[in-house]
Amino acid sequence: QVQLVESGGGLVQAGGSLRLSCTASGIISSIIVMGWFRQAPGKQRELVASITRAGSTNCADSVKGRFTISRNNARDTMYLQMDSLKPEDTAAYYCGASPTLNWSSRYWGQGTQVTVSS
Repeated sequence: QVQLVESGGGLVQAGGSLRLSCTASGIISSIIVMGWFRQAPGKQRELVASITRAGSTNCADSVKGRFTISRNNARDTMYLQMDSLKPEDTAAYYCGASPTLNWSSRYWGQGTQVTVSS
């Protein structure tokens, strides 16, 4: 029903920048919140940043001041601008979308790997 495709991951040195993109397609009229999650091996998937259709945003304390989430509703595309990257940011990053604010029902993208070297 809803398909999410991420892009923009890669290998970058500490202090560098990357911009992730997520494009949604399918039956997306019910989606009211989208976000970026990340998961490192052996760890739970954690919310990095989210944005509602109305434009409200939040982000994790660990990335405040470094990451910026944005969305172009007309293009059904969400972005995560990542600056001042640190090795601890290394993870698989996933685009998520949900028709509920509590994420009780959600869709996932396939993930894109971000690796930050020291």
